[in-house]
Amino acid sequence: MECIMKSVSIVELHDKLNEVNIIDVREDYEFASGRIPGARSVPLRELAFNHEKYLNKNDEYFVVCQSGSRSVQLIDYLAKENYNFTNVTGGTGVYALQYPLEK
Repeated sequence: MECIMKSVSIVELHDKLNEVNIIDVREDYEFASGRIPGARSVPLRELAFNHEKYLNKNDEYFVVCQSGSRSVQLIDYLAKENYNFTNVTGGTGVYALQYPLEK
């Protein structure tokens, strides 16, 4: 069975920042240098191996990294767990080109 990955653009995400759960899977030092407003930091490795600690299957999560590659890896890795994930296309790198990051 192939996983169909949902994705959202930076503009679409920005329009609903106050309504969504954003998980940033970058490393702590990357998160500290700037993040999408409202994003919660859970590094990729931590989330991949301890997802039950951070995620609820009833909630939707928008997953972001620097460019979109680690978020895709995480979503693909946890596909069999049936979480409701949406990948943020372009990541914080593209977000920072259009909107200010929080520090």
